[in-house]
Amino acid sequence: MLSPELPPMSKPSPRTKPSSWLADSLLFFSGAFLALLVLFTFYSFVSTYSSPNFGRTVTSPPPTAEPDQCADDANLRRDPPDPTFYDDREVRYTLGDPVQNWDEKRQQWLLLHPSLAAGAGERILMVTGSQPAACRNPIGDHLLLRFFKNKVDYCRLHGHEIFYNNALLHPRMGSYWAKLPVIRAAVVAHPEAEWIWWVDSDALFTDMEFKLPLDRYKNHNLVVHGWAHLVVETHSWTGLNAGVFLIRNCQWTMDFLEVWASMGPQTPDYEKWGETLRSTFKDKAFPESDDQTGLAYLIYKEKEKWGKKIYLESEYYFEGYWAEIVGTLDKIEDRYAEIERGEEDNAVRLRRRHAEKVSEQYGAFREEYLSEAGYGRGSWRRPFITHFTGCQPCSGRHNEMYTGNTCWDGMEKALNFAENQVLRKYGYVHPSTLDRAVSPVPFDYPSE
Repeated sequence: MLSPELPPMSKPSPRTKPSSWLADSLLFFSGAFLALLVLFTFYSFVSTYSSPNFGRTVTSPPPTAEPDQCADDANLRRDPPDPTFYDDREVRYTLGDPVQNWDEKRQQWLLLHPSLAAGAGERILMVTGSQPAACRNPIGDHLLLRFFKNKVDYCRLHGHEIFYNNALLHPRMGSYWAKLPVIRAAVVAHPEAEWIWWVDSDALFTDMEFKLPLDRYKNHNLVVHGWAHLVVETHSWTGLNAGVFLIRNCQWTMDFLEVWASMGPQTPDYEKWGETLRSTFKDKAFPESDDQTGLAYLIYKEKEKWGKKIYLESEYYFEGYWAEIVGTLDKIEDRYAEIERGEEDNAVRLRRRHAEKVSEQYGAFREEYLSEAGYGRGSWRRPFITHFTGCQPCSGRHNEMYTGNTCWDGMEKALNFAENQVLRKYGYVHPSTLDRAVSPVPFDYPSE
């Protein structure tokens, strides 16, 4: 494209009328004053706002956090130069490298980080994950994404942090054993968390309001869904399920993980442990040593050393078997809606629209109606966690006792059931638990 033609440059010409000395002087001093004024203004602006520093030494702004502040206001930009266990090359993140005096090391770190020490006693880090490669099941990655979203939703509602891992941290600890190296690393990476909460990739939260009763576990270091009589008396390897567990960040856990992992495929005694576990738990379906039967063995055989600190939770669905849950979800949803349709003040308060950030308060309101609902099997209370054990959403190689469609339809229903509890706070719901579409909710839902 051609530029428009410009007029020829004019030649300089002598002044036609000489200026007086006074006029020139005034013009000069006016220009100088204006230049000084601009320079002063620019200097004031620069001195007020520091210029960016791209070097290694960065001066952080003074901390605004007070030592007694709440956890939500933790000062994440403050890490004092005082030495901690992170500066000790003997403290490692890996199994096989035991850490001594972990409780003291963690306590020292918390003392140096007072804003994170506040509320540390109830702080939870959720950990989950999947395999490094893509799923073989054509819909597997989509299902795992929805399962992960469900966990993120729950953590957001209750103020938990979450770590998703899809790297194999130990090359020989795959499958169900892969979780142990991740838990071990998380213990060191998160000294501010009192609890590490492992949740399998195929487990989801179907009650977004329920909170863990941490006070119940104050004298224990590991919480897992199970029944003591099935483990200790019947010797059944399905007397507990290791797909969901809560483990305390402490020295006991450091030591216990080493013992538990010693039954894994990375050790020379792996085959021997498989024989031992199968001879102890006669109903074990396969010969290999696995994490779940190994945990049951430690509870049964080493009660004094380990079992006393392990809480087998059976009162509520800390981890619920999907096959006995999925068929009840529609009736449970109807029962909850019936409560909210009431005309009494409490029901009106319960269905009031509110910000997602204050959802826990409305969960507490709902408890007034759930006192007679009970927990677990046969209850009309929402099941806390539904675990699709045996369905294998990623590989698609589900247990032969189920059909693929039974698993996938069950997942769809449970995921939508849970998602309705979240989407409603954004003004939408799935019209039914098997409907992928969503619809806007009326103002006084569900009474309208």
